[in-house]
Amino acid sequence: MIRRGVAGAIAPVLVAALLVSGCGGPRSGALGPAPTTAPSSATPSSGAPPSATPSGRPVPTSMPPSDPPGAPASTPPAPAGTTTRDTVTIELWFVRAGQLVPTRRVRPATVATSRLALTELAAGPTPAEAATGLTTLVPAGVEVTRITAGTATLRVPPADDPAQRRLREAQVVWTLTQFPTVREVRVDDDDPVDRTDYADLLPPIVVTGPLPGERVSTPLIVTGTADVFEATVSVRVLDAAGREVATGFGTASCGSGCRGGYRVVVAWRTAREQKGTVEVYEVSARDGTRINTMAVPVLLAPGG
Repeated sequence: MIRRGVAGAIAPVLVAALLVSGCGGPRSGALGPAPTTAPSSATPSSGAPPSATPSGRPVPTSMPPSDPPGAPASTPPAPAGTTTRDTVTIELWFVRAGQLVPTRRVRPATVATSRLALTELAAGPTPAEAATGLTTLVPAGVEVTRITAGTATLRVPPADDPAQRRLREAQVVWTLTQFPTVREVRVDDDDPVDRTDYADLLPPIVVTGPLPGERVSTPLIVTGTADVFEATVSVRVLDAAGREVATGFGTASCGSGCRGGYRVVVAWRTAREQKGTVEVYEVSARDGTRINTMAVPVLLAPGG
């Protein structure tokens, strides 16, 4: 009787475990034929800002984890904050079409990482990044005066346009809070703020890899965060002639009202190295067209 009772108790637990295992993290797979309707513009859509949580406060966004050891994709710069004996990888948030867009830099190692990050923000995007519409609103000379109990204090020159000023502050806040010593930022003696105070400035789809101008090989892992319908993120790769050479899709860890990380693997066949474009987009639930498109120019390595 005791054994029978234990078995009866175990069976519901096994069923529950099987149900939970079906609700894992981001998934990806073959997308199949691309939408037959005309695509939206390759430039990023201003779109609606990411939705807030049920409490009304936007979800803070962090970068997805780095690729696991032995991943067959190309090798992008290390995740933000990665420090080796000789180098440090920093995350920079620039502006495009009134929204925040991230990129990364690998620079000689330094203990003054916040100063380095602000200097890079003021220097602005690379030519490849600028070609995609990225710009900076942070002027030279902005420096952190102190960091106390996780709060970085600094002054940011005023801007005539309130929206421009907010974007400038958002660049600084999102860039500085990548560092473990900075949880929030105090600007001009105002109340401290963090990433959640500017989360509405993120586009529906953020691409953290690949980076503009990066040489990528097949298969490629495309990463980022998104707040899209049913958490479904779609990817396609275009060659130098604009022909579609690869498609894929993935499921973000959260979506339809919340932001989650995604990871999509795509592979292509090309006989020569050439310029290309990685487009990350959402398929419209209304008419199946591509919306909220983020286009990243890259250099496609031959493969297949």
